[in-house]
Amino acid sequence: MSAITIGKTNFQEEILQSDRTVLLDFWASWCGPCRMVAPLVEEIAEERPDIKVGKINVDEQPELASQFGVMSIPTLVVMKQGRVVNQAAGARPKSQILGML
Repeated sequence: MSAITIGKTNFQEEILQSDRTVLLDFWASWCGPCRMVAPLVEEIAEERPDIKVGKINVDEQPELASQFGVMSIPTLVVMKQGRVVNQAAGARPKSQILGML
């Protein structure tokens, strides 16, 4: 399964009500490090059906970015049962992203 585009309209249903662990990638199209992390996030989405992966464009969804206190991008957030359990800013290798889960 590939990553899901998340916005205000589907956040409640896709993220807060998810019965799986969620990995959120806060990104923007102009962000170089975001472009480095994007293929890794997509790989995780494809390889791990037990994880729901969502991508949130901070330019299109500033309210969600603010809600999560995103000050720099990329920011990766791991949620379980609607609560944040891990959060990290900056590009990182796939092994570190998997370690957050």
